[in-house]
Amino acid sequence: MQQGFLILSSGEIFPGRLFGDTSHLSAGELVFNTSMTGYPEILTDPSYNGQTVLFTYPLIGNYGYDSSWRESSSMKVSGIVVKKLYTGPVPPGRMTLDEALRKEGVCAIEGIDTRAVTSSLREHGARNAVICPEERLDEAKSFLASFPSITERDLITAVAVKESVTNPDLGEGFTKVPECPQWNVALADFGIKSSIIENFYKRNASVTLLPPTFKAEDVLGRGYDLLFLSNGPGDPALLQDAVGEIKKCISRIPVCGICLGHQLITWALGGRTVKMTYGHHGGNQPVKDHVTGKSFVTAQNHGYMSDPESLPESVRIWFTNANDGTVEGLYDENLHVRSVQFHPEASPGPDDALWIFDSFLKEASR
Repeated sequence: MQQGFLILSSGEIFPGRLFGDTSHLSAGELVFNTSMTGYPEILTDPSYNGQTVLFTYPLIGNYGYDSSWRESSSMKVSGIVVKKLYTGPVPPGRMTLDEALRKEGVCAIEGIDTRAVTSSLREHGARNAVICPEERLDEAKSFLASFPSITERDLITAVAVKESVTNPDLGEGFTKVPECPQWNVALADFGIKSSIIENFYKRNASVTLLPPTFKAEDVLGRGYDLLFLSNGPGDPALLQDAVGEIKKCISRIPVCGICLGHQLITWALGGRTVKMTYGHHGGNQPVKDHVTGKSFVTAQNHGYMSDPESLPESVRIWFTNANDGTVEGLYDENLHVRSVQFHPEASPGPDDALWIFDSFLKEASR
């Protein structure tokens, strides 16, 4: 393997060996993910657009890569960082991870002291990083110095639909469109995961994807039972045009959201979001339900959170993170609004929270 480096914007340099597509410098905000499995779903999650993912689990690639596991049409990560790449045989019909990354044009590096990098991210926060070959070290340093922060980048346009699409075919391995849908969901697409759409299909709901530039008139009076706001990458504070349209819809149609959708609902209700030090990325985040008092484990992928001090009195906190107490869900009974910061569809991760989709559709029936 070709020798290379992982360079952090703080100046830290970690040596390793390159794999995947090594033809270009790969830069993005570096975050760590604690999932033990599910790398194909993580690599294709549109919420990771603009980010480089470090896997804390020490061995990655041991079961290969199958395109039917994708959460979108292609890999969305800027790059990946691992301790050790598995290079042995994989089951018939699957590509190795190295082959898949080469095909998708994604650069990666192995042999990195991922524990040391993770400790740095936990202590000092997520920051930009670049993966580069040894001979391009000086060029990479200059490139990284001028690379914009994630709060300055439009990461949604490339991963969302450009015009409305009704009941998209999710492809091999996913649930098909319901023949006689009971629900009609308007879904604002900011970088939707296929598994979220699938969970609506499983509950006999028709889905119309709307571009992130949607207007309230595209939703209201069109026969929709629910406006759903999807996950997606980047800083929600940059999406104030969308927030304005969501405000026009609240109280006139039930509104629900996941991840970025939850953050946009926070803004639309009069609150605000703040950037977390290193975020939550992985399939082992415990969440407490403040309605039932019960706790369960969730999949999460976010670097921003709702500021609880900014929320209006009418808004109730539905869930909080059992580790750090951050807001994980909101609801307003009178306005028919519900949102969760975590990913009830998992993919990858536990399916403890699948019932959240039922609660969304229950809101639509009121």
